[in-house]
Parts: sequence; C-alpha cells; structure tokens
Amino acid sequence: MNRAVKIGLAGTCTALLALGGIGTYNVVHGLTSGSAGDAQPTRGSTFDASEMSGTPPTGAEAAKLTRAFLDSWSKQHLDGAASDTDVPDTASQALRSYADGLRLKKLSFDHIVAVGPSQVTPGATKVTFDVTAQVAGGTWSYSSAVAVLKSTHGQPAVHWNNSVLYPGMADGQSLVAGKLPADPDAAKVVASDGRTDLSGFPSLRDIAATIRKNAKATGGSAETGVAVVGGDGEPVETVKVFIKGRAPVIRTTIDADLQKVAENAVQDTNLQGKPAGTVALDWRTGHILAVAHTGDDGDIAVNGIKSPGSTMKIITAAALFDQAGLTPDSPAPCTDSLMANSQLFHNDPGVRADPGSSLAQAFTVSCNTSFIKDGFHHLVRHGDASALHDEAVNVFGMGSWSIGGGVATTDPSIPADAQGGDQAAQFIGQGKVTATPLFMASVAATVRNAGFEQPVILPGQHQDTAPRPISPRTAGYLQSMMRSVATSGTAAPRLGGLAGVGAKTGTAEEGDHTNGWLTAYDSRIAVAALVEGGSSGVDSAGYVVRRLLTGN
Repeated sequence: MNRAVKIGLAGTCTALLALGGIGTYNVVHGLTSGSAGDAQPTRGSTFDASEMSGTPPTGAEAAKLTRAFLDSWSKQHLDGAASDTDVPDTASQALRSYADGLRLKKLSFDHIVAVGPSQVTPGATKVTFDVTAQVAGGTWSYSSAVAVLKSTHGQPAVHWNNSVLYPGMADGQSLVAGKLPADPDAAKVVASDGRTDLSGFPSLRDIAATIRKNAKATGGSAETGVAVVGGDGEPVETVKVFIKGRAPVIRTTIDADLQKVAENAVQDTNLQGKPAGTVALDWRTGHILAVAHTGDDGDIAVNGIKSPGSTMKIITAAALFDQAGLTPDSPAPCTDSLMANSQLFHNDPGVRADPGSSLAQAFTVSCNTSFIKDGFHHLVRHGDASALHDEAVNVFGMGSWSIGGGVATTDPSIPADAQGGDQAAQFIGQGKVTATPLFMASVAATVRNAGFEQPVILPGQHQDTAPRPISPRTAGYLQSMMRSVATSGTAAPRLGGLAGVGAKTGTAEEGDHTNGWLTAYDSRIAVAALVEGGSSGVDSAGYVVRRLLTGN
C-alpha cells in the first residue's frame, strides 16, 4: 500500500467544477517534484490578499492566469505554479504532495474556460478545466476548477485551497494511487461455504457486524486506483478504480442452507406472529449452524433468557442417574399435584396420574410431580441442594461461553443455593432457573454426542471443556428416554416418524402467559427453539424444530 502523503493547507473556500473551453498543456518528460524546473523565476510580486479588489478579473484575465498556472504545473515547475496563487508556500507543498502521492508520470489539462463570477469565492472569477493524469496503476481523468482573484494593483492570483487538486478535497486530505488502503468495513462475514454473506440474513446482520469488527479477515486482493485519504492514511473516498479488488472474508460455522430454513421456521404461520428464536448446532463439534429469531426484544436465540420449563428435565434426570444412582426404571410416581416446601405444584393439562410410573415413563409424558418428588427426595433432602447446578456445570458445561467474534451471549443460570419453593421448582425448569435456546441446544447436543462441545460461531475458536464427561451409562439412558419422547411422548405430534430423533418438550409459566420450548437432535444436528407466548412446547416450538430437522 502506498504511503499517504499528508497535505497541510490553508484556505477555506471550495472551487466548483465545470466543463468546456480549449487549450492543452502536457508534460513531455518524466516527472519528479525535484526537477530543475523548480528553479524557474516566479512571475511578479507576491499577491497581497489584504489589497484584494472588489471587482473580479475579466474572463480573459482569469483564463490567461489559469493557463499559465496549469502550464507550470503540467511541466512540474511547481514553485512557478505556486507563485500564481495567493498562498505560494502552501500551494507549493500541496503540489509536491500531489505528485508524490499519485506517483505522477504525466499531467495534462484541457478545456480551460472562464465561466463567470464564482458562487463560492466572493470577488473571484471561476475557471474550469479537465485533468488527465498518468499515475501509478493507470490513467485518471477528472474535471476541476479554480477561482481567480485580483488585487487593487491589478495583479491576478489563483485562490488556493485543496479542492484545486481534486474537487471537494478538504484540508489535511491527500491523494494516493496504486494499491489502495484497505477499507476496514470491506471484509465480508461469510458462511462455512466461504461465499454466502451473513449480512443477507435478517437474524445475522448484527452478529455479522460484530464479527467484522472483532475477527481477523483473511484472503482478498488489494484494489488499485486513486483514493482520497485522511491525514492518518485512512481511506476517505475511492475516486477511481483501475483493478477491482476482492474483499477479504471472515469464515464462520454457519450453514447457509440451514440458516435459510431457520429464518423461515421462526416465521412459521402456526406461531401466529409470536416472538421466536432458534439455534442449531453440529453436535459433533459444537459449531453453530444456524441462529434465527423474530420479535422486538433483541436476539432471543442467544440472549432470550427465560425459564426453560420441562426441557430442564434432561439435566434433572442426568443428576438423578449420576448422583443418586437411579435408572430409567426407578420408581417416579406421577400424582396430580404435590406439595414441596409449602408450595403446591401441578402437572400440565393432559398428564394423567400414574402412581406406578417409572422415571422413563414420567420423562416421556413430562410429569412434573414425578421429577419434583424424586429430585427433592434424592438430591435435596438426602443429598446436596446444589446437585442440579453442579450437574449443569460439570457435565453440560454451563458457564460463561465466548462463541467468538465478540458476539455477546447471555449465560444460563441454575442457582447453587436455591431456597424455599425454588428448591423444588428448579427440577422442572422453573423458579430462578433460566436458559437460552443456545444453551438448550447444547444440552441436547451433549446427550447425542455423549460429551460436551462448547458452541462456537468461528472455526478454530477456543472451546471450554466440561470438568467431567458425561458417563456412557447416563448418555445411553438419556438417549433412550429422549427417543421415547419423540416417538410416543409429548413431542410425537411434531417429530413422530422422523428417523433417529430424540427430544424433550417444555412449557414454562411466566407471569400471565406461558413460553413454549422444544429441544431435539437427529443424526446431523441438535436444535432448540423458544416461542414466547406459546401455549405448549409441541404446539409452538415444535413447528420450528421440525422444519430444521427436516430441512424445509
């Protein structure tokens, strides 16, 4: 990249441009700002701006001086050209910087014509002209203009400001040619295919903008042409392109095809416009394949922190297996209601009481009282009140994740010191337990993968590990139970008949409404969805999850 040449200029007015006229001046020999022509004698005495005439020079006077000025400039007699201006020292420095920054080889002017009084510089006559410059990388042509003043002694002078070099160029800016400075906003954040721009997906625009600011782009090729740059060398405007460059890219883990499905899924007509969020993961690697959301409350897919309802029973069951030694066949009586720590709990409508229920059966129909009774009895009264929190952290990797690229996510929470009714409510994902679709998708992925892989959106991003891997025994139990939920349990109306699917539904109470949850996996992906205001998990989030699992 060429070094930006800084121009320090005086003068405040900008000369407008126009076309027309005659006359051409060319450089015959190669140009250098230090040519012998700089020693040419100056014309006349220094212009005194304090003695400026209120009468503009005639068109003939203004055109004559402009031709002399441009003739000297084209031949690189820069001091001579500068002497035709009202600030020779400033003009001389700027003209040298013009030649250096553009790596100027040849310069010519034509269509030099006076067009009447300047509308910008009072008491001046405007003269327009066309410029053709052979610079590093190619030939650049543009139109410019000067304002010509006259002193009370009749001496004319070109009023100098930076726009003489190029129209609209401000003080402190300069021109460069050749390989242009990289635009920090030019990098494209793309899907895993290396081509699809994530900013084209409504749900990923903010995420793509954040990644662009924080992640390193690779590849790409420099653009060649002419640009205006600031005093710090940062690009201001590209004014001519000789060879178009290729933007560098930041490759993410997003699957472009699955992202399209996710965008449509959260808009499913069965949701009746309710806010929805979903996340899909590659359960083998933790790579985030899709993130989509609707609603006005931000990205609820990775930041929608809500009580996850019965999807939390996956972690509750794992804690009962790992810390209490239970199995899917262990007794878990399902009663219509249950009192725990002076709080009365009920089941969702449609769940029938079954005093002979096993833990697996209670999981399949999502019986709240079974899990509260077993969780409270085995993990609170006769165990450790922080057992559910410990299971989530140690086996399912709950914590403060960095998914990469500076993308913010909201951490789930299962308090280690739950008190009162929360000690019971936590086992069914209520009370002070909170989660996001991102976390619940990871929970399902951990079950299917038989191990935790922290979700990331940039390949190669650091992934935290869980302190303790899920045991093959517990993973096998959970896979069997989640399969039953999909084939004959609460998720069957949406997921029944899909090969290799395991799932868990959830319906969480929040104020005067409920939120619908569903998390699931198949042979390819793990996915979770949340629908705010969903009457049940299967009849809201179920539609979203099904579309992701079927790919349509």
